[in-house]
Amino acid sequence: MTSPRLSALVVARNEEQRLPDCLASCAFADEVVVVLDRSTDGSAAIAREHGARVIEGAWELEGARRNTGLDACTGDWVLEVDADERVTPDLAAAIHATIASSQHAWHQVPVDNYVGERLVRYGWAGSFGTTSVPRLSRKGAKRWRAQRVHPGLDWTGAEGPKITRGALIHLVDRDISDMLRRLDKYSSAKAADLIASGNIGTLAGNLRRFVSRAFKSYVSRNGYREGAMGVLLAFCTGAFPLLSYLKARIEPEKHGR
Repeated sequence: MTSPRLSALVVARNEEQRLPDCLASCAFADEVVVVLDRSTDGSAAIAREHGARVIEGAWELEGARRNTGLDACTGDWVLEVDADERVTPDLAAAIHATIASSQHAWHQVPVDNYVGERLVRYGWAGSFGTTSVPRLSRKGAKRWRAQRVHPGLDWTGAEGPKITRGALIHLVDRDISDMLRRLDKYSSAKAADLIASGNIGTLAGNLRRFVSRAFKSYVSRNGYREGAMGVLLAFCTGAFPLLSYLKARIEPEKHGR
């Protein structure tokens, strides 16, 4: 019986510094597809040097550009990897073993998140970070929704067991300033999504979300075990929906499309 073919999909924008290591870690796949969104640096040349098939274009919505990549993949299975992520050898072996026998449509993949050189195991919650992502799926089983940041997903088929061996190494932030820049960037994109939806929510509701998400990060997800870093992570986790709402309410002319 022929082994299932695996496509690795990387969607990026101006990532020439981080793309080489990312693509090197994806070399175990049968094909690598790189979707470049409005990239003006050397990302395209780097991707081609690594043997990837490159698709260049401009997409306002994250969901649309990710779906473009999914459609371009020719493998039986697709593994999505971001430019700031690396596939460990253990995870690569676990993925091959999974797709060889799986009867399901998709699987969660574990993530190890790094801030600088520090592995931060606890406190990831909500839309600001996670320790598991639904990145391994059969061709045609997954569609991203039309949103700018953290788009929702629609599935065809059932979820299988989570992969437990290895991890995606996620170089999520370089330092505290980088984390705060990410909070600003993500909340601006989310504000645009809220405005486009016609329902930005309420101040009271988002204040409650600030408290509940910060509590979830620090207490339920054991962020307190990270010390001061856990406090910072809880703050950013709670602030994301509140800041998105405030931008949509106070500066709709800046964030609306």
